Amino acid sequence: IADSFVSDKVDLICTIATPSAQTAYNASMDSDIPVVYTAVTDPIAAELADKDKQPVGEVTGTSDKLPIEEQLEMIRKILPDAKKIGIMYTTSEANSVSAIAEYKELAGKFGFEIIEKGVTAAADVPLATDDLLDQVDCITNLTDNTVVSSLATVLEKANEKKIPVFGSEVEQVKLGCLAAEGIDYISLGKQTGKMAARILKGEKQASQMKFETITKPGFYANTKVAETLGIEIPQDMLSEAVESFDTIEK
Repeated sequence: IADSFVSDKVDLICTIATPSAQTAYNASMDSDIPVVYTAVTDPIAAELADKDKQPVGEVTGTSDKLPIEEQLEMIRKILPDAKKIGIMYTTSEANSVSAIAEYKELAGKFGFEIIEKGVTAAADVPLATDDLLDQVDCITNLTDNTVVSSLATVLEKANEKKIPVFGSEVEQVKLGCLAAEGIDYISLGKQTGKMAARILKGEKQASQMKFETITKPGFYANTKVAETLGIEIPQDMLSEAVESFDTIEK
């Protein structure tokens, strides 16, 4: 697909998530076609930007870097006695690997231990979920493409054992995660669109624009999930939520 876009000499390629961003940039590297990405958690680890956030070529966009410290603080408030947090991730996704490292670095500050389980494909998720659930007090999700595509499986197994699963963005909470200090991807998309518009209007080249991150995470909660699991979300948190849901989307 990326090669066909380059052959068609499109004016700009927009990509979603790390694998497609890397593929599109590799395909367009020898052309003058700019690539604008969104939802790339760690553009530096993905080799789309250098350590100063400067583009490595005609490629820029927005990062959906997780607010990990805020997520850990939220989990501690909701689960004051929890000790072990499970995280599943795809070993080949650079964004997930960097997020795991940050979780491990910050977990001790809130009295948590991170139990990680790597997968290589969606087929690995059911067994990995079973393994994690035997070891942890809760699970928290990344924006890992493989794991999120199997979220229904993770939630079904976790609910059977009354173990809460925390999301990383609002849609995961709608689908049955307990809560998230997460990202509004609609806002992120609009932010990305504005960057693309500047390039298409000739105001800036992609190579002149540092990648951007979303300005502030929001708290989202699912009170139906809390009721089902017998967990009480503090009222002060609910009153400050960007949005709370009392149903689970099918």
